[in-house]
Amino acid sequence: MQSADEEDGMVVGLVVHSGHRERFAEAARTLTGASFAWAIYDREDQIRDRVGELLSTGDVDGLLLGLVPWSRARDLIPAGLPVSVTRSAALDLALAWARARGNGWPAAPVSIDTFAAETVDEVAAALDLDRGAIATMPFDPEQSLDEVVAFHRDRLARTSAPYVITVRTGVAAALDGRTAVLHALATPGTIRADLHELVLRIRRQRADEQRFAAAVFRPPGTGTTRAVLRGMLQEIPELADAWVEEHGSRGLVAFAPAAVFEKITHHWVRAPGPWHSRATDDRAEETERTGLVPADADRAAGAFAGFGIGPSARRSVALAEQAADRAEQDGSATAYLITDDGVMIGPMGAGGPPLTYTYRQHGGLEQLAGRAGLSPATLSRLAALERSLGGRPVSPGELADALGITDPSGRRLIRKLAEAGLAVADGSTQPHQKGRPARLYRLAITATLATGRSSAPNGGATDE
Repeated sequence: MQSADEEDGMVVGLVVHSGHRERFAEAARTLTGASFAWAIYDREDQIRDRVGELLSTGDVDGLLLGLVPWSRARDLIPAGLPVSVTRSAALDLALAWARARGNGWPAAPVSIDTFAAETVDEVAAALDLDRGAIATMPFDPEQSLDEVVAFHRDRLARTSAPYVITVRTGVAAALDGRTAVLHALATPGTIRADLHELVLRIRRQRADEQRFAAAVFRPPGTGTTRAVLRGMLQEIPELADAWVEEHGSRGLVAFAPAAVFEKITHHWVRAPGPWHSRATDDRAEETERTGLVPADADRAAGAFAGFGIGPSARRSVALAEQAADRAEQDGSATAYLITDDGVMIGPMGAGGPPLTYTYRQHGGLEQLAGRAGLSPATLSRLAALERSLGGRPVSPGELADALGITDPSGRRLIRKLAEAGLAVADGSTQPHQKGRPARLYRLAITATLATGRSSAPNGGATDE
């Protein structure tokens, strides 16, 4: 692993094979405001160590890596770290076939690894190739290099093809130079697009973390226990600059950046009532300082808590109140977090049941998401977006901007929603005088959930 370049701004980690560093460096030259930390490997069995070394510095704001490094080291990557998995695209495969023809080789027969069968179908159809003479081995996370090499050797023995097309760096060496190998690696343009998308996600996450969120704390007792709780809150380092004040007749409200509450909820998960040990171990000191009996400190340490993250201060407090109500229903020192996109996380506390998350007010959302071929988190975000639109139709580009994804991904997502009956075409718009009009769609997720319909119109499901 090599250290990051000395620049201001974010640090992006790049996990690449030593033979591809120059390709990635070329793609990164146009990126400003970011420095790069390189995790370089020569063999696939080195990937986990290199990624572990890179992440151990704690300085990486995001990570770009290929399919193989992702499959080998995904369990090492911290939750919440922005990650982009770069992969060869249809254009990269088409360029590999162009090189084959430039060498005077026939387009088929040939064996191809890593590419999805749909991508091979698309390129073969565009180039008018005999699909039956093209063998494919799509990528599988459990796939070993030996299996890929065995696949190519088997096809070579059957067809005597003059070459193979691969994305795996070890294939050429494993074939001992007996067969020509064309690498269909991601072009600098493909890598550059992935890098720019990753940087946008990092910046968006930073902006989200600076949004102010709210917390509502409710001690089970009344009177003096609130004063003890307030003192405890003010002693938490993360809340040193937070605004803490009385909230109604039975609680306290705190405002701080969302990232602060992320740290606090992490502590709450590890130990219910994160200040309980201090309240019990320092009873004598607390009594001397405040004049309160130890029982007051114990009750304050066992407070219910609700955390809310929304688009405004008012909305954040409302969500925090709902979360605190939910914690109080449990009847123990637990906490919940509710976000504006419908996600509820909790109960938090090592002494309670395992931490879970659900989608509040969306009874059939998870089932609907599965049948539509989307993740529940994606569909929950879309449902929140639909509420904010108030019935206004959106273009695929607007949808992409709202979700922080690329325009092509936005178009694929809107097609998937339309196929599942979750979006309905509703006119078109032409924001510029030149260019094709963009079709508009009205989201219909809320109506579908309200009517209990949770399957696609054709009864099928699509893959995300």
